[in-house]
Amino acid sequence: MSTLPSSAAYLVSTSTNSSPSRETFRKFFECWLAEQNNYLEQLISSCKDYDHNKKNSPQSSQATLQPLINRVLEHYEYYYRAKSRWAKDDVLSMLSPSWTSTLEHAFLWIGGWRPSVAFHLLYSKSGHQLEAQLHELICGLGTGDLGDLSASQLTRVDQLQRKTIREENELTEKHVKHQETVADSSMVELAHEVTELLRSENTGTDEERVESTLAPRKDGLQEILQMADDLRVRTIKGVIDILTPIQAVHFLIAAAELHLRLHDWGKKGDWARRVHH
Repeated sequence: MSTLPSSAAYLVSTSTNSSPSRETFRKFFECWLAEQNNYLEQLISSCKDYDHNKKNSPQSSQATLQPLINRVLEHYEYYYRAKSRWAKDDVLSMLSPSWTSTLEHAFLWIGGWRPSVAFHLLYSKSGHQLEAQLHELICGLGTGDLGDLSASQLTRVDQLQRKTIREENELTEKHVKHQETVADSSMVELAHEVTELLRSENTGTDEERVESTLAPRKDGLQEILQMADDLRVRTIKGVIDILTPIQAVHFLIAAAELHLRLHDWGKKGDWARRVHH
């Protein structure tokens, strides 16, 4: 009998909670990160096995990688499904996550990583591997990794990048317009009325009216976050679709390494600042 991964088991254990809290998502996220680290080890191991076996049976070696790639992609998709569930109850926490570091916060785009970063990651890793394997390529020996992207692949990556950036810009503009609603007439009027009540020491603020005025702003943010997360998932899956299985493994390794190390560095930096202060 198969068992649920720890993040999935945690999600099930909190499924009866009608209002998931920041703390419960923090614990879910920590479980998910631990699983990502385990997948990273599996990806690195499978990459080494491929290098060892590719001379004997390159096609079968590639085929053995696909199930692992699928599991890693499912792991990403699972995170965003869980995030969507929590966002319905507390979208503000999803946009300003307390479980990430201040370093990670500095690079957030609508509550997560900017989709176009996937292409910079791909090109950076490709350049690094191209430089490392330059002798083999000069000799006409394909390396099979990201340093060996074909002209056709590069064209498809460029097309996907252009499409992603267009969607990213449209969503950024939508987000900006929604942010401007914080100063529309209903918000300004409400802020003035509440200020007058406070000045007259009237404690009878209509919290229901405050919440009803803020509700459409939160609903709009939830919709924008959902669209941003959908673009993130489609982008990473789109990149993987262009790559061969072994190239996909190298890309997923680079993505996991960058995510995990940024998280670690950020946490250490936050801890050091707390100690010094």
